[in-house]
Amino acid sequence: MAVQVVLVHGIRTSATMWRSQVVSLRERGVCAVAVDLPGHGARMAERFTLAGAFATIDDAVRDAASRGPVLLVGHSMGGLLCTEYVGAEEPPPVAGFVAASCTSLPRGVALSAYRALARGFDALPDRGMWLTNRMLDRILPAHTRDDFGAGGYALDTQDVALSSLSALDLLAAVQRIRVPLWFVNGQYDQLRVNERLFLRLAPHAELVVVPRTTHHVTVMRPEVFTAVLNLAVRTLERRESEVASPT
Repeated sequence: MAVQVVLVHGIRTSATMWRSQVVSLRERGVCAVAVDLPGHGARMAERFTLAGAFATIDDAVRDAASRGPVLLVGHSMGGLLCTEYVGAEEPPPVAGFVAASCTSLPRGVALSAYRALARGFDALPDRGMWLTNRMLDRILPAHTRDDFGAGGYALDTQDVALSSLSALDLLAAVQRIRVPLWFVNGQYDQLRVNERLFLRLAPHAELVVVPRTTHHVTVMRPEVFTAVLNLAVRTLERRESEVASPT
C-alpha cells in the first residue's frame, strides 16, 4: 500500500503553507493532504480548541490510513499537537512522524513571553501585519512567499491557541513514540530550546538541522524540507516492503 502524507500547519497560518511540499510529493506519486485546524485558514470563523484540533488530525489520519501507511508531518504548533497525538497511550494509525520546529515545551515563562510578544504585535497599527509582511518578504523565497499567508492569518485565534498548549503532556508523549521519528529544526530556530531533552526521551529519533534557516524552515528552504519528507516516505516504503515480503 502506498504511503500517505498528512501535513499540519503552525499557529496563525494554514494548510496553504504546505503547497510546495504537496506539489512535490504528488509529482512523485505520493498522496499528500494538508489540513486546516479550527480557527485557521478556511475554518477561520471557528473557535480553536484542543479537542477540535485533535479531531481534525485524527480524522485526516484515519481517512489516509484506509489507503496506506501514514506519515504525519507537523510544524510548530501543529508539530506540538501531533507529538501529543502520536504519543497517546493508545497509539493512532501513524507509521512515521516528522516533527518540525517544535522541540520546545510550551509552558511557564517561555509561553508567557511568547503570548506577550504576540499581544504586543496585535496592538500595533494594522495588528503588526506591516512588520510581519516586511520580515517574510526578506526571509522567504518568492515561490513560497505567497503560499505562507494565502489562507489568511489567524490573528484572533493565536492567543487562545497558545494558552491551550500548556495542557499538553509532551514529555510523556515523546517517550511513548515508537514509530520512525524525525525532528527537523532550522539552525536559528528559537524553539530548539529543548532539542537535547527531546532526543534523550526519543533516542531512536533522527535530528535534522537545516543551516541558515529560522523557525520557518518549511518555507525558507522548501526543497530541503521536501527532501526530508522524501527520505521519510522511502523509509516507510521500505519497512512496508519488508513486512510484505519477510525473509
